[in-house]
Amino acid sequence: MTYGGDDGRRRMPPGPPQPPARPRQQQRAQMMPLPGRGQSPYDARTRPMGARGEAPPPPVPPRQDPPEYGGQQPRPRRRRRWSVGKILMTLLIVFVLFLGAVWAYLEFTINRVDAIADYSGRPAAASGTNWLIVGSDSRQGLSAADEERLATGDTGEAGGQRTDTIMIAHIPDNSTKPTLLSLPRDSQVKIPGHGTSKINAAFALGGPKLLVQTVEQATGLRMDHYAEIGFGGFANIVDAIGGVDMCIEKDMNDPMTGIDIKAGCQKLDGRSALGFVRMRHADATPRSDLDRVANQRKFIGALVSQIASPGTLLNPFDFFPLLGSAPDALTMDTGDHVHNLAGLAIAMRGISSDGVTTTTMPITDASAQHWDKKKSGQLFDALKNDTEVPPDVVMH
Repeated sequence: MTYGGDDGRRRMPPGPPQPPARPRQQQRAQMMPLPGRGQSPYDARTRPMGARGEAPPPPVPPRQDPPEYGGQQPRPRRRRRWSVGKILMTLLIVFVLFLGAVWAYLEFTINRVDAIADYSGRPAAASGTNWLIVGSDSRQGLSAADEERLATGDTGEAGGQRTDTIMIAHIPDNSTKPTLLSLPRDSQVKIPGHGTSKINAAFALGGPKLLVQTVEQATGLRMDHYAEIGFGGFANIVDAIGGVDMCIEKDMNDPMTGIDIKAGCQKLDGRSALGFVRMRHADATPRSDLDRVANQRKFIGALVSQIASPGTLLNPFDFFPLLGSAPDALTMDTGDHVHNLAGLAIAMRGISSDGVTTTTMPITDASAQHWDKKKSGQLFDALKNDTEVPPDVVMH
């Protein structure tokens, strides 16, 4: 129903009165929290989306700033791997340090003696290098039981400390073979200040220094180095490496010492080895001292070859006992060093393989008391000049 107004327009009839409208309230603006800050008050009035009882979603990890270099992620560290070269280098360094420790140990523990000295009329130095090698009957460090076990004999009967072995080892400066020369201990020579006597008496009268001077005057060869080993030390070295392999041609039975060695290839222990190099009263040694010095050279060749073999040097059960026995067994001149001894060992390795000329001093008769002047002169000249020893001079 409409009705007309005064202005002629149609109007709706008035309805019931309407309640006054509420004033519109403006919602207060809320600030979103900045990254990394705590929750805003608005968070407490909101309910997480999803069904009731559903666990809220995991929190968003904090934002990480990108790395400074080119926006790339850093590479993970790679574990270092040992290459073959590094392993070999490490082993080489360990080996060198071990050799250095062994060298230092021997250098400062080997016995020393003042054996080589200058004097008026001493022979001039010539070609090559000469060692005087002495095997003494010293019983130092041996107990009564050790002397009986090793059959060293009576000290009183020996008339004082003497030398059972006197050798000259010549190492040339050229490709000539080294030479190992035995001097029979009964050789009659002039001993400075004591007249003419057996050469081994020089050691009893004046020790190593007088023996060196006596040998130099008798041979005209200047000695550069000195090495000495006693009874006990010799036997200990042999036992330290488990014995020395030797092939014995004939049964050897010495009534003087009671040493009995059967013929055949076998391993000689310290006691048997000492008897072998000293024996001269057995049927197997009809030439007495000449056969003894020949056996001494033969045994030294076998001993040096076995010590220098990989089976000894790489076997700790042989090497370390040898290392422990060497300082007490060996005596060198005060001017000698371990590297000199190593040079001697390397040169003498060829004894058993004919790489070394081995000979006894040329003599005039079986008593081995007098030297053949002509042949001995040729021998000494060859050693002085580093030339081959004439074959007709070599005596086995």
